Amino acid sequence: MSITVVGMTDSPHSLAGRTLLGSDRRTALTVVVCWLFVIFDGYDLIVYGNVIGSLQKEWGISASTAGTIGSLAFLGMMIGAVLAGRLADHIGRKKAIIGCAVVLSVFTALCAFAPDPVSFGILRLIAGLGLGGLVPTSNALAAELVPDKWRSPVATLMMSGVPLGGSAAALLGIAVIPAMGWRPMFLFALVPLVVLVPLAILLFPDRTAAHVERSGEKVGFSALLGSTYRSASVLFALATVFTLLAWYGLGTWLPKLMQREGADLGSALTFALALNLGAVAGSVVTAWAGARYGAVRTGFVAALLAGAALMLLLVSPPVAVIYAIFVLAGVGTHGTQCLIIAAVASFYPQRLRGTALGWSLGVGRIGAVAAPQIGGWLIAAGLGAESNFVLFGASALVAAITLGVIRVAVEMRRRPATAAVPAVV
Repeated sequence: MSITVVGMTDSPHSLAGRTLLGSDRRTALTVVVCWLFVIFDGYDLIVYGNVIGSLQKEWGISASTAGTIGSLAFLGMMIGAVLAGRLADHIGRKKAIIGCAVVLSVFTALCAFAPDPVSFGILRLIAGLGLGGLVPTSNALAAELVPDKWRSPVATLMMSGVPLGGSAAALLGIAVIPAMGWRPMFLFALVPLVVLVPLAILLFPDRTAAHVERSGEKVGFSALLGSTYRSASVLFALATVFTLLAWYGLGTWLPKLMQREGADLGSALTFALALNLGAVAGSVVTAWAGARYGAVRTGFVAALLAGAALMLLLVSPPVAVIYAIFVLAGVGTHGTQCLIIAAVASFYPQRLRGTALGWSLGVGRIGAVAAPQIGGWLIAAGLGAESNFVLFGASALVAAITLGVIRVAVEMRRRPATAAVPAVV
C-alpha cells in the first residue's frame, strides 16, 4: 500500500481569487450561511434518536424495526453525499447546496404527517438524499472562499454545526415531546427552506470545476480513484466508516439505551445533550489542535480518546463519570470526523474537492447506515446497553488505527522525496 504525495496548491488564479474573496464581507456571510445549513443538517441527524421511544409507543414497533427506519435516512445520506459531491464539481456548489436543502426541508417536514412506519421510513430515506449532500457541498464551498491558511480551521469549525444542531434537537425534545408529541419536532426542518435558501440564492457564488474539465485534466471518480489518489481515497473513506458508525450509533441509540438502564426520558435526553455539547467543544479544540499538529495526527488521538472513554462504561462508573464519558465521546467521535473532513479538503486540489468530500462522506455513511441497524439487533437480542457501547468504542479505536496508517504511509512516502505534503496531514 502506498500513498502518492502531490503538491496541494491550486492554480495561482484560484488562489488569487480566494484571497480577494477572503476579505469580502459577502464571503464571510456566505461561510456563515453554509455553517447554518450544517446546523440544520445536524438537527435532522439527531432528531430521530430523540423520538424513537415515542414512535415505538405509538406504532408498536420493535427495536429492530426502529433501527431499520433509522438506517434508511443514512442510506439516503450515503447516496446523496456521493452524488451531490460530484454534482457540486460539475454544476456548481450553489445549485447543489440549494437543491440538497430543499429536499431535506420538504421531506423531513412531511415526516410530521406520516401515518405509519412505512411512510415515515420512505420519507426519511428521501430526506437523507439532501441530508447527505449538504455537508460535502457546504464544506467544499466554504473551503474555497477562505485563504489557504484558514481552510483547515474553517472546515473543522464548519462541522461544529452538526452537534449544535443535535444539541438543539435534544433541548427542543425535552420541552416539546412531553407536551406536544414527536410530530412537531420534524416541522422545524422548514426553517432552512424559509430562511436559508433565499439567503443562499442571494449570496452564494457559482463555483465549478468546468474550467478544469475543459483544460483536459481528469476530474470526478476516475481521477479520485486513479493511481495518484487511490490509496488515500480508500483510507479516508474507511476511517470515515468507523468514525460515523461510532458517532451516529451513539446519536441514534443513546437516549433509548439510557432509558433501558433506568433513566426517564428527560434524563436520557440530558445524556444525549452531553454527547452533543462534547462534540461542539470538540469542534473548537480539534480546530486548534488540527491546525497546530496536523489533522490526521490529531484525529488519531481524538478517536483513541473516544474509544477508551466508551470502554470505561463497562465498569459501571458513577453518574457524574458517565456524563464526562459521553462528553469525551462527543469530543472524540465528532472531532475526528471534523478532522477527516479538514484533511480531505486540504489534501485534494480544487477540481476534486467536492468529489473527494462526497466520496469520503458517502462511503463513510456505510457506518452510519449500519449503526442504527446493528444497535437495534443487539438490543433485540437482549445483549444490553453494554454491547452497543463496546461496538461504538471498538469502532472509534479502529478509526484511530486507520488514521495512524494514513499518517505512517504519508511519512514513509515523504522521506525519500521532497514533494510538497499538506501540513494538515
